[in-house]
Amino acid sequence: MTGRAFSRRAFLAGSVALATVARAVAETRPQAPDPQIEDLLRRMTLEEKAGQLSIFRSPGASAKDNPRRSHEPATRDEARALVSRSLASGFFNGFDPVFNRELQRIAVENSPLRIPLIFAADVIHGVKTTFPVPVAEAASFDPELCRRTARASAEEAAAVGLHWTFAPAVDVARDERWGRVMGGAGEDPWLDAQIAAARVRGFQGEDLRAEDSMLACPKHFAGYGAVEGGMDYNTADISEIALRQVHLPPFKAAFAAGALTTMAAFNDFDGVPSTANRHLLTEILRDEWRFPGLVVSDFQSVRELIAHGYATDEEDAALKALSAGCDVSLGDKIYCDHIPALVRSGRLAEAAVDDSVRRMLRLKKVIGLFENPYKALDPGRAANAMRRPETIALAREAARKSIVLLKNDNNLLPLPKAGKSFAFIGPFVSSKAQSLGYSSLGSEPELAVSLEEGVRAALSRGARCAFTPGSAAESAISGGIEAAVKAAREADVAVLFLGETGEMSDEGASTSSIVIPPPQQELAQAVAATGKPMVVILKHGRALALRGAVRDAPALLCSWFLGSESGHALADLLFGDHAPQARLPVSFPQAPGQEPFYYDHRATGRPQVDPHERFVAHYRDVTNEPLYAFGHGLTYSAIDYGETTIDAPRLTRDGVLKISARIVNKGRRAAHEVAQLYIHRRVAAITQPVRQLKGIRHVALGPGETKEVVFELRPSDLAYVHPDLSMRADDGLFDVWIAPSAIGGQKASFSLT
Repeated sequence: MTGRAFSRRAFLAGSVALATVARAVAETRPQAPDPQIEDLLRRMTLEEKAGQLSIFRSPGASAKDNPRRSHEPATRDEARALVSRSLASGFFNGFDPVFNRELQRIAVENSPLRIPLIFAADVIHGVKTTFPVPVAEAASFDPELCRRTARASAEEAAAVGLHWTFAPAVDVARDERWGRVMGGAGEDPWLDAQIAAARVRGFQGEDLRAEDSMLACPKHFAGYGAVEGGMDYNTADISEIALRQVHLPPFKAAFAAGALTTMAAFNDFDGVPSTANRHLLTEILRDEWRFPGLVVSDFQSVRELIAHGYATDEEDAALKALSAGCDVSLGDKIYCDHIPALVRSGRLAEAAVDDSVRRMLRLKKVIGLFENPYKALDPGRAANAMRRPETIALAREAARKSIVLLKNDNNLLPLPKAGKSFAFIGPFVSSKAQSLGYSSLGSEPELAVSLEEGVRAALSRGARCAFTPGSAAESAISGGIEAAVKAAREADVAVLFLGETGEMSDEGASTSSIVIPPPQQELAQAVAATGKPMVVILKHGRALALRGAVRDAPALLCSWFLGSESGHALADLLFGDHAPQARLPVSFPQAPGQEPFYYDHRATGRPQVDPHERFVAHYRDVTNEPLYAFGHGLTYSAIDYGETTIDAPRLTRDGVLKISARIVNKGRRAAHEVAQLYIHRRVAAITQPVRQLKGIRHVALGPGETKEVVFELRPSDLAYVHPDLSMRADDGLFDVWIAPSAIGGQKASFSLT
């Protein structure tokens, strides 16, 4: 139930891809023993088995995302020594195909076991060509676009010698204080699941043995998006029902799409850290879901069991993690150092170690490394694979489709290309590096297009434009506000580019206050005081609580971190060469204190109806309404939604219900509308969300054009988690809306019988 209709050719191509992935999944399932793998196991020492369960950071790799510790090889000679003794399974975050090929040659030609290495990296949203950060792409509400950018990312990553990406992040994030909102698909489980599956298909392609295929690794399993207070690495104290209703569906969708690996989360669940949580990693993942693939720890999270207070020392941590189902330790030697002694002492069964080693060896075999160990390790491929014209064009398209128009009073946007003068003001106006976001490993910031460059390219050479920073991101600049005010007064329109730096929004960048930093807020107030029409472009990796002149600006755009083509994409929309079409994948609160804040909250016994009533669920100083709702996004035209209609008053157990509405473009410009289907179950065994997204449709509308959008609902779409943890749909009454956002649309009702 995802949007556009697909052609027969696309359907057949997708079927072939899914069939290929299905075969790969089947090959990882432990059916008859694999003679080659069993022979290797018989010949391996305990030390070599532990080595197959250890992935190390590549020497020379950037340590900006994780601090370098003494527990990992620091030099290339140390890495070579480990490989020559068959004591490493692979390396991550090394974007050097020459060195990777050298290590592979040692592994398959000069080591005792000749087992090929696997090379991994955090390829989150591109390599040399950087795409919008994941939450920005989620704003496109277009899973197929997300598949295409993941495919392009995999093609570039494979060209620098990589086989495996630690992505996509599929954490459902409902507290915007959390820095890692940036890395996922937002607050909605249904949308997150569609995008998770699409990204897996994109990274892996049609054939896992292909040179340009990358193993996907949906993360972080599980519940990481629910960390308390939005604080990274914190406890996630959620119920089993919330885990299954909200946080697990994107993982199930990713595994159904063919993902063969997953990464354990840093957080604990029910008091047990995820890295050693047998309930998560074995009882749910393997016993219940029959997941055949590999579980890898997050960076040094096995050792962190000690700091959690769950393990006594490193030996105890290794024992508890492996016994719970964490096959591979990432970023340190803790398995290498302790698994052999644990087995020899009888504390750890060698059979459990063998099971994990089998999973790693099967994975390497499935992606073709035994038959082609130099897969993706041809240094000559990089020059032809990087930044191809079609990839750059895709980056620009993805960036355009990720920009959300929040507000456009009096049709201030789009701006005219001639006849007006503009002042572009803010700390990001001329910045290249801040287009990319923090997690763009392997990228080259100098290749990015700044807003200034995009504007200059879009306008004629004689256009009257001024560019001034006004302030730094978190500090004032001497004379900066004065220069900005002068530029604004001399222009017809002021365009402010404000928000967060990449360092302020990503892993380890949680914040207690999701607001525009004070120096930038002061800058906005001063420019607004000139009385000139003002457009505000937001740079951010999370929803923000806007206030003052920023909140009151006549025109507001969410631009997130848009990647390499940021400046061109922004100019495309600012000057009307393209129209905005994105929608918010996160709710914008009115105040930071409302967090966690999300649209599909459960109904309470005292809902707020009258904002002046006291004894209801509310805050004294703000209403329960969002500043901008999940799903909100404007076009450059006026769109009207008609009545939501259903083709029958009842949905039967084996039936299909059709829900439709007529959408009218009442403006003078073509528009791309994203219609959304929401449901609400009135009575259930467990209180239900006030609305839940169940479908999206992309609709192209010419000026004055009317189109009917039709969705289909089946009983399976109405299932929910019950107190006994079963997932099923009950008879009952439902409300349904076709709407432009989570708070719009006209309601219709039906019953399931």
